[in-house]
Amino acid sequence: MTLQQLRFLAAVFESDFNITAAAAKLNATQPAVSRQIQLLEQELGFTLFSRNGSAFSRVTPAGARVIEYARRVLRETQNISNVAVELNDPARGELRLAATHSEARYLLPSITETFRARFPKVQLSLHEGGLDEIAEIAREARVDLVVASGSHDSFDGFVHLPVRRLEPRLVVPRTHTLASTLHPTLAQIAAFPVAAHVLTSVDGTFLREVFSRAGADLHLVLQSRDADLVKTYVRLGLGVGLVADLALEPARDEDLVAIDVATLFGSQTIWAGLAKQGPLRAHVYEFMALLAPSLTREQIDGTRT
Repeated sequence: MTLQQLRFLAAVFESDFNITAAAAKLNATQPAVSRQIQLLEQELGFTLFSRNGSAFSRVTPAGARVIEYARRVLRETQNISNVAVELNDPARGELRLAATHSEARYLLPSITETFRARFPKVQLSLHEGGLDEIAEIAREARVDLVVASGSHDSFDGFVHLPVRRLEPRLVVPRTHTLASTLHPTLAQIAAFPVAAHVLTSVDGTFLREVFSRAGADLHLVLQSRDADLVKTYVRLGLGVGLVADLALEPARDEDLVAIDVATLFGSQTIWAGLAKQGPLRAHVYEFMALLAPSLTREQIDGTRT
């Protein structure tokens, strides 16, 4: 088998079994793609795809296993090429990030802007998604650095380095009854509908439990991973808002009052995830220096041994 055959195999799978689309992606002809898949199947001794006439309809169980390994081989082949690029020209290279919504929206823009200004030749990519989604791409080694908040139980094989604390804030319009209350109680907050900025799918349940333990009846009128949406509905009078301090932008949110409620709800940690084993791309360290300035390269490497 050849790398070309593995590339053709992966391209067909990633193109939803459309040979024409796979050929276009690879700058090859449709007959060439079909022929290489046939030769690979002959060498392996089993079919990789079920067929409907001359078209591929789905991957076979054996084919799914081969594709998993083929994509891994192709990723590692690309990693070898990336190492050569970085060693021959340290200013170049690639850095692949994955982040949960709040971190991608509020924390990373200024950091990526600074990074790109310092390393304009580095190809930077960011995948934003939920924890389960980015955990999956992390397991497939499709990302160099994860930046997230919430549980890291799904990130086996990664070390988790603290970046900063996330503190909860109650946000209300400046004319609201609670605007001048320095230390609101749960009962005072529960007197109003609550729009909550939730970082994970279990945050709503957590909030209900906190209010329930205090004997307060929570009316959770909105749950969203988009803190801007929460602030929008607070401005519309839908209710009071609970957001992470990271999501507050003084220039845009001067019409709102933000009240520290960490003593009521606790805080969370934004963490960076790095693979425990194997080499890191050179530019991971530069990005980490912007993300968590207190961590040295030696400290980062020490956590991975």
